[in-house]
Amino acid sequence: MPESTTAPTGGPGPAASIHDIGYRHYDGARLGRAYARRSLFSQSLRGAYGLGRSARTKVLPMILLGVMCVPAAILVAVTVFTKAHDLPLDYTRYAVYLQAVIGLFLAAQAPQSVSRDLRFKTVPLYFSRPIERGDYVAAKYAAMSGALFLLTALPLLILYVGALLAKLDFAEQTKGFAQGLVSVALLSLLFAAIGLVIAALTPRRGFGVAAVIAVLTIPYAAVSAIQGISFAQGNTEVIGWLGLFSPITLIDGVQSAFLGATSAAPNGIGPSTGAGFVYLLVVLAIIVGSLALLMRRYRKAGL
Repeated sequence: MPESTTAPTGGPGPAASIHDIGYRHYDGARLGRAYARRSLFSQSLRGAYGLGRSARTKVLPMILLGVMCVPAAILVAVTVFTKAHDLPLDYTRYAVYLQAVIGLFLAAQAPQSVSRDLRFKTVPLYFSRPIERGDYVAAKYAAMSGALFLLTALPLLILYVGALLAKLDFAEQTKGFAQGLVSVALLSLLFAAIGLVIAALTPRRGFGVAAVIAVLTIPYAAVSAIQGISFAQGNTEVIGWLGLFSPITLIDGVQSAFLGATSAAPNGIGPSTGAGFVYLLVVLAIIVGSLALLMRRYRKAGL
């Protein structure tokens, strides 16, 4: 039974009581930072698709995942029924054509991943556990990159399995599939970094959604328009360099320079191998810079 003792209050009125209510120290295993990072990563990755949350939150990500996969299934069906000797669309081109779907997914899920923690001021609760700012940023970034990779790699897997069922050349399809996976992995890393750093700038989810969409679409529209004008005027030398100013054209430039893809630029004019290294350095600089900005953001995120 809990015991109580009575202590004088030093004045008139009832005496103060101190109760022993039986609290005990925790003597179990302490799982530490690694377990906290894994838990935060798993929770964030599941949250990107609404798993473990209300049914309403599952609707949009699952619809977008379906929209990404349906064209792949259609392409496979066309290949099988027409007995074509190759897929109608290269593996490396698939994500570029469906970039709008990828952008919508990122715009919806990046703010959900970080803006809610900022808006409801739950970030200090994370850091009250054995987890540091770097752990939080790394877990959120890995989760968003993983969610984007699942979104973009699953259609490629459908294409690959369908190509093998259509009895297309195994070596050629395997090579194309591997190149496509490398491309979407780099895309996922780049887009996740950009989306999270933009979403972390404001606790308002709506502002984060609009900002992510704007950063992904406005530069692409501007670059595409200027490339078209340059091609029409015969100034083709600058077309390969203009792709440095848009996230999706950065990925397109890297894969056209190193993965044998056909560029989406006018007339398929992509960067040379030398320019491709510049593209790759810019991609890596954006990723590293975005993570550095996230670390800086969480040094003063309501703490």
